[in-house]
Amino acid sequence: MIAALYVETNGAYFNIEGVDPWDERRDARRYQGPWPTVAHPPCQRWGKLWAGQPLWIKRTGERKTKGDDGGCFKAALAAVRKWGGVLEHPWGSHAWAHFGLNTPSRQGGWIAADFFGGWTCCVEQGRYGHYARKPTLLYAVGVDLPELDWGKSEPRLDPAVVARMGLKRAKRLGEVGGRGGGTNSTPRIHTPPAFRDLLISIARTASLSDTANRSAA
Repeated sequence: MIAALYVETNGAYFNIEGVDPWDERRDARRYQGPWPTVAHPPCQRWGKLWAGQPLWIKRTGERKTKGDDGGCFKAALAAVRKWGGVLEHPWGSHAWAHFGLNTPSRQGGWIAADFFGGWTCCVEQGRYGHYARKPTLLYAVGVDLPELDWGKSEPRLDPAVVARMGLKRAKRLGEVGGRGGGTNSTPRIHTPPAFRDLLISIARTASLSDTANRSAA
């Protein structure tokens, strides 16, 4: 059994045997174990546009606060450290530096992340079914560390976006920005089934005896 934290309601982690999904309604910040976790804490306030969309800022003068996620990342990090499992966040996430985690190579490979027994790496979700490269940081504790499909791929611009908007604007939007947006960010942030299954398989290698020892510490 594993707990999937900060996941979309009725999304990729629902209706899977042995997976207990925690969506916004359940509030994963309240998770108290005992299962190893796969954590997807929200990333909006930790990414390169943490202050908000440039056009919105220009029009309103309103800027968000970096890291203002209601304590979600902090709680997710604590859950993975206590119960074992794996946490994912976008490459370039400011949360890594803020919480004192080492930054791995963009090319891949696991390195020691901290003094809490954590390990970290960067892997592209595009190698597991996402339409864009979508480089992703992983942080894992108390689990087996598999060899992944490492490497930095060539950019993947959506041909339909290039045809509709032109190459220059498509490059400015980037690989992920050409789909979704507005009230529907699902195409950008969804977890491909193969990548979801990979994260679940990593979390399931956590030793229950180890998680019990961490819980008692």
